[in-house]
Amino acid sequence: QVQLVESGGGLVQPGGSLRLSCAVSGITFSTYTMGWYRQAPGKQRELVARATSSGITTYADSVKGRFTISRDNAKNMIDLQMNSLKPEDTAVYSCNTAPAAILSWGQGTQVTVSS
Repeated sequence: QVQLVESGGGLVQPGGSLRLSCAVSGITFSTYTMGWYRQAPGKQRELVARATSSGITTYADSVKGRFTISRDNAKNMIDLQMNSLKPEDTAVYSCNTAPAAILSWGQGTQVTVSS
């Protein structure tokens, strides 16, 4: 059974940092490109970062230089280090395959950037 479990969200002030983690089970993790997505209230879900099975990374322009995606194929985990957070980064963050999300979504983790 496929399972995606995200963690690490919270409330942070502008300019702060958070590190998100996603534990993946039920797939051959190392063969998939994985990504982090986010969905803000009233907006469509967007892909913000992805990492290929070999670790090549791609970022949305809105997060480039501030976010870093990393993966551990031995642990079936994918992380997102978020620095210099802005209020517009506020969203529910979720992981899935990328660029097409083909797995059932997990519960996501809420990130709120506010003073």
